[in-house]
Amino acid sequence: MSGRFWTDDFKLDAGTILVKKTGHRIVPDLALAHSIFTWFCFYFFVQTWRTSRLLTGHTRPTIAFYPDKPRPWYFIWSVMHVSGARLVDDISTADIVMHFDDSTESSPYVPTVKPGAHVLNFDCNDISKSRVAVAYETASGQTLAVDPTTYAGRMVEKSEMNAAHDGRILEGPLDAPVEGKTYQRLIDNEINGGLVEDLRCCLVGGSPVVVFRKRRPLERRFLNENVQVLLDEPRNCYSQDEIRVIEAFAADIGLDWGGVDVLRDRATGKIFIVDANKTDMGPPVALKLGAKLRATRRMARAFAEKFASKKR
Repeated sequence: MSGRFWTDDFKLDAGTILVKKTGHRIVPDLALAHSIFTWFCFYFFVQTWRTSRLLTGHTRPTIAFYPDKPRPWYFIWSVMHVSGARLVDDISTADIVMHFDDSTESSPYVPTVKPGAHVLNFDCNDISKSRVAVAYETASGQTLAVDPTTYAGRMVEKSEMNAAHDGRILEGPLDAPVEGKTYQRLIDNEINGGLVEDLRCCLVGGSPVVVFRKRRPLERRFLNENVQVLLDEPRNCYSQDEIRVIEAFAADIGLDWGGVDVLRDRATGKIFIVDANKTDMGPPVALKLGAKLRATRRMARAFAEKFASKKR
């Protein structure tokens, strides 16, 4: 994502759109066109907020990213502008320096920053599914990962890679695991209406700020194709003990800013953290525009209070 133009991030290849950084492919269809149109509506309002910040004239904290800069479709892009932070290129002068890399595993290298600068996400250099499972077990005492060669029952096979959305349900035990895949317990997060519900939790300073209730048909449980998304607050979705588990998980993997996918098991009522992302995309496409704006304001307020308070 080092190119100047947004189009530098993508490449047309064999009838699909290849995301150069991650290797993922996007199918150019009507659903994609609708998603792009919906995103541009949100982008228009964010740009309005951004312009109003520029016109206020107050001294604002500066923010820099390493090794990549976020494009406008990443949540931090809209949040930093609404919070009042000003993007700069010179890392050594920035008040806030955030590690921004879409890769599943990234370098722990920390560039030179000025004294007192907030340094975010540089300890979060492995968000593979296996690392997530270990951190969740450490935080909660609950086991998510399974040995596919000995586990008897239904389990999930998924890629270690970030944002692959390639999970599938298998019946164990298996003869042998597939290289590059991880295996976890199948969490029954089904709700009424034949839907599954993910509780996508967005973090600032390692603490939950907003939750997106992402719902989709049971048969498409592993795809990022939501039929309904509702904005909620952490206190409505988790108990205080569960919030502490989420915070302990974030501390273990070094996630200062980002999102975690939390599933609530229907039979036991327990939560399971199954994924983490430090380059969180903006509010889900299926979320209504008004809720997108409210979520952004909440995240921006929390970001400003934690990292980007107005300079005097």
